[in-house]
Amino acid sequence: MVNHVKNFKLRGFTLIELMIAMAVISILLSVAVPQYNKALVRSKETILRQNLFTMRNVIDEYTYDKGKAPQTLEDIVQAGYLRKVPVDPMTGTDQSWKIIMEDPSNTVDQSEPGIFDVRSGSDKTSLEGTPYAEW
Repeated sequence: MVNHVKNFKLRGFTLIELMIAMAVISILLSVAVPQYNKALVRSKETILRQNLFTMRNVIDEYTYDKGKAPQTLEDIVQAGYLRKVPVDPMTGTDQSWKIIMEDPSNTVDQSEPGIFDVRSGSDKTSLEGTPYAEW
């Protein structure tokens, strides 16, 4: 059997070719990573908007049905309006919600003012420039 290795030239990548390939990859990553991070923040903002909308509707339904506002978010869960308190996507916990209590002079039961509104407990600012705690 004839050894064909003599006619076959082993050839690899040169250092210049590897450097050019790495430069192209780093340029692509420098464009893609910020876009990816922005997409993640947008998805968290969408989840936050939906969670706030749902909790505000449930607070209103609870208040209408029971004749008084809930004292805690856990009251809404125990009454069956929610399965569990949703997680604030900006803080990663369900314990950070900022509760806004109603004005006692405007409540049906003035001795027990309850939850009027709920907001994110995050101190971060949205992509639009507004703090999440003001949504």
